[in-house]
Amino acid sequence: MSDTHRISPTSPLGEVEHATLLSHDIGNMYCNEEYSNITLIVEGRHFHAHKDILAARCHYFRALLFGGLRESDPECRTIELKDTNAQAFETLLKYIYMGRVNLLDLREDILLDVMGLAHQYGFAELEGAISGYLRAILSIHNVCLIYDVATLYSLDSLKQTCYMYMDSNAEDVMASEGFLSLSESALREVISRDSFYASEVQIFKAVERWSEANPKADITEIVKAIRLPLMNYDELLKVVRPSNLLCPNAILDAIEEKYERKDADLNYRGVLIPDENVGTVKYKAKVMKGEMRTALLDGDSINYDLDRGFTRHSIEDDAEPEGIVIELGKPSILNTIRLLLWDRDNRSYSYYIEASVDEKDWVKVVDHRTYLCRSWQNLHFQPRVCKFIRIVGTFNSTNKVFHLVSFECCFTTKHFELDRDTGLIIPVENMATINNSAIVIEGVSRSRNALLNGDTKSYDWDSGYTCHQLGSGSIVVQLSQPYVVSSMRLLLWDCDARTYSYYVEVSTNQQNWCKVADKTKDQCRSWQTLHFEPRPVTFIRIVGTRNTANEVFHCVHFECPANPTDPPQSKHSDPDTGDALPSPTPPITLNFPPSTGQRN
Repeated sequence: MSDTHRISPTSPLGEVEHATLLSHDIGNMYCNEEYSNITLIVEGRHFHAHKDILAARCHYFRALLFGGLRESDPECRTIELKDTNAQAFETLLKYIYMGRVNLLDLREDILLDVMGLAHQYGFAELEGAISGYLRAILSIHNVCLIYDVATLYSLDSLKQTCYMYMDSNAEDVMASEGFLSLSESALREVISRDSFYASEVQIFKAVERWSEANPKADITEIVKAIRLPLMNYDELLKVVRPSNLLCPNAILDAIEEKYERKDADLNYRGVLIPDENVGTVKYKAKVMKGEMRTALLDGDSINYDLDRGFTRHSIEDDAEPEGIVIELGKPSILNTIRLLLWDRDNRSYSYYIEASVDEKDWVKVVDHRTYLCRSWQNLHFQPRVCKFIRIVGTFNSTNKVFHLVSFECCFTTKHFELDRDTGLIIPVENMATINNSAIVIEGVSRSRNALLNGDTKSYDWDSGYTCHQLGSGSIVVQLSQPYVVSSMRLLLWDCDARTYSYYVEVSTNQQNWCKVADKTKDQCRSWQTLHFEPRPVTFIRIVGTRNTANEVFHCVHFECPANPTDPPQSKHSDPDTGDALPSPTPPITLNFPPSTGQRN
């Protein structure tokens, strides 16, 4: 039996699958005059085709050949396609019949024409494949042309890739011939970007060269994107003024703005490297101020103790300390800083962070002077260009020294939300976890931080919970840093039918407390979800006031904020509804209140 007629061993019994043969046979009809019933004329070349195949593969040809237009007349045997490149159309027609095309065989100009036809005729898969290929072959000489095409066809992914390539190679791109071919709108869009990093005088000279190559273009809107106040006086007077691209008043306005505004308020450009730490030796970052500087940027966040592995500065009561200053290799666009505060004990710190471009004018991007913080700090702020970053410690609960183990900074593309009034992060996931450096600082438990380990099923009469004696003490959780939250969730011990009463208070400094939940008059059991007005929170104090079984308050699990994607369940809950299941009969020993506060 011929191999082509065998049933595939992997096919279901009785099913024949010969799609490859079908594809091969239809491919043989490409430009086959024998069965052709339509001829497409492109730039004088004749392409024999088949109406049914064209219509089946393409909405454009379906409408053209069967949509009631003149070309749909059965007597119509010839159609001329105008404003179409013949070589590009030949490639597309071959794709229509065969479903494949070798992009490596095409010149870039033809490849872009094929993409245009794929967009025009609605071949989204082909358009996407070419877009991906173009991303892989970007170069200095073709990026501007590809960017214009991406803009024309609204290919956002390809457009963003072109942006990133041009941002990283701004000087070389401006010197290329392709730069002169940019459209007016594309040129303005490119040089308007904060991340198009080059000196402003270089950008001005590139625009001047573009204007000479495009004498009919209107550059009025383009020159508005040039940031004249970033130039020095010599550049404004000796380069900009003689060009006659701007009127004298525009130059005078730039000088006035440069004189009146602080450098920190100027609209700087900076390098943008998304989601990568630029505070490293690899990117030529270095520690300029602080004691024991070599430890901060070495990437080691594990090997540190009382004597090594950190950078520090003294906390002065009367004088403004110099703090710890990091200089980045280049001005960079940042919106995220990550710090590790020394955390080998339960001490807390307060601090603030400032950013600058010139190390003269500083802008506060994080202000935690009134908050107590510990361990890892994940900090976000509005994007800005930074060359120097200064971290100033203002308080240490143990001594008069600020200790910093690790430093990272980057521009994150992950979404974050900041509170408008405080600038603090509004988290969407539970921050009261061990991974997020939260700890339990008050409460009795057989296992340290059992309240925060995420385990809502492994608990019984003797373990898996945190507790305190009613009438004395409480359970206190400390988050690593302040967050603006409006919800919490806790799991009360529910291995029998007992109920609890309690209240919850929050604080940012462990001195001023605000009650956010009062359940002292309620009979509560199992899962508790609490909602309150959004407010800054670092410390959470849970105080039990009643237990119908004994004199101890028991809490198994805690979240802040309440995790919206995780339905409340415990090992004593129905897996489908989350409702509490009938409780087992408790041992008789539960009738006796514990003397140590560690048993039920």
